[in-house]
Amino acid sequence: MSTFGEELRTQRLSRGIALEEITAVTKICQRHLIALEQDKYRQLPGGILAKGIVRGYAGAVGLDQRDWTARFLKASNDSGQPIEDANGWAAFASNVAKERLVRREAMQLRLRWAGAVVLLCMVTAAGYFTVRYFGVRAGWWSTLLPVHSAAAKAHALGLHIAELLHR
Repeated sequence: MSTFGEELRTQRLSRGIALEEITAVTKICQRHLIALEQDKYRQLPGGILAKGIVRGYAGAVGLDQRDWTARFLKASNDSGQPIEDANGWAAFASNVAKERLVRREAMQLRLRWAGAVVLLCMVTAAGYFTVRYFGVRAGWWSTLLPVHSAAAKAHALGLHIAELLHR
């Protein structure tokens, strides 16, 4: 019984196609094509790239790509040199998606807190100016806060002197 690589090579030779032609059409390195024909699966890049090499080879030779890819996966598993399946890539993609989701949620949380702080500052400022406006109009604002500033003391002193002068 012949191996996967031998069958692949036999199919290529029966159609009279050289490895150089496959390399020219698919841009797959010849050493990968030779490793594939010699059943040296560990010399191939892992996972989806190895499957792509088999698909490209089969397409260039005129074979059914799905059938030969399935046969390749079975042969690599049977030989004890399994090719990484798509689960590795799926796990990687899933982790990338989770990380992006975590970062997006963290950014949204920071924006919510920033919005809440800005809103609180605006409400506080609006409340202060509203109370001040009505306090000034009613006349009790100046009595609400104790006079501590030098300008306010000077103004009060000036009013006191003016009052003494008018007597």
